[in-house]
Amino acid sequence: MSHFIQLHLLTAYPPSNLNRDDLGRPKTAFMGGARRLRVSSQSLKRNWRTSDLFESAVDGHKGTRTKRLGKQMYDRMKKAGANDKTAENCVKQIVALFGKASGKGENHEYETEQLVHIGPEELTALEKLVDVLGSENRLPNEKEIIEVLARRPSAVDIALFGRMLTGDKNKISKYSVEAACQVAHAITVHAAEVEDDYFTAVDDLNTGDEDRGAAHIGEAGFAAGLFYLYLCIDRDLLIENLQGNSALADRAIAALVESAVKISPKGKQNSFGSRAHASYLLAEKGDQQPRSLSAAFLQPVNGEGQAVKAIEKLERQAQAFDDAYGPGADRRFVLSATPEYEKPALEGDVTQGNLQALQAFLQGDD
Repeated sequence: MSHFIQLHLLTAYPPSNLNRDDLGRPKTAFMGGARRLRVSSQSLKRNWRTSDLFESAVDGHKGTRTKRLGKQMYDRMKKAGANDKTAENCVKQIVALFGKASGKGENHEYETEQLVHIGPEELTALEKLVDVLGSENRLPNEKEIIEVLARRPSAVDIALFGRMLTGDKNKISKYSVEAACQVAHAITVHAAEVEDDYFTAVDDLNTGDEDRGAAHIGEAGFAAGLFYLYLCIDRDLLIENLQGNSALADRAIAALVESAVKISPKGKQNSFGSRAHASYLLAEKGDQQPRSLSAAFLQPVNGEGQAVKAIEKLERQAQAFDDAYGPGADRRFVLSATPEYEKPALEGDVTQGNLQALQAFLQGDD
């Protein structure tokens, strides 16, 4: 049995600003006595789930995250024939079920304070209900609204990353979904410094006869680094979230893994062109208690040959945990796009191959 799937990725990015802080500079974290670059898990998950690759792989089994659900339903009720007062009161009931209304006044009164993650079946059912209520110009009863949520979503992004509904907890708490996948913040395996790019822009219509100065002057923060990323998937919980559909769970895992190794955060891509694929991935399957291998990089990787050194430290840490606590997985798979890397230095059942072989390795619960 393979209750848990753990993924350890190393991805190198050239000068970039993948994930900005409140000042517009690359996010950082302090670890092992050194400043590291950081990409938040929120940024990573957002870019994966909204990518064309992920959407095409899950074929419509994807949810919608929005604060504007109420406004959408209000417009739909009005179109179906409801008067202003009925539509307004109806939407207030719907919004209260999914979350707390923002109460920000005109154009925001039907929004929720938090983003609502809703599956395609739930959205379709809600639209049908609103069409009926609008055509009959009436308010819903409690049972009608609850029945919308009773349609457990088959959206793989909800099943993977979870959702919390913040409405009436006594009525809807059971419709929240516990995340089956945990994603760590990606950090560089080495110390890193954020630098400033001083840039200018020239006016094409400025002949320079009177003014030879730049039309615009600015600064932008950037940095480069080799990032370590850890993911853990509870396959049993994922199947439970998908109502027992193990085939869809396998598709979800395959889509997530391919997105994780291929999809880069979108921050400042037009300025830096910093798209990258993972240089190395270690996948682990088993019932053992999950653990990150970030401890491998408490002491920063320094000097030349950082890619190979980082892989060596990661595999040595995995083996050290095995030696101390017993095998951390029943089976392992290594994917490497680092030319200098030859073969895994791990004991036990370890396979090496390409992305297609990795996805086959992750199928099923063996």
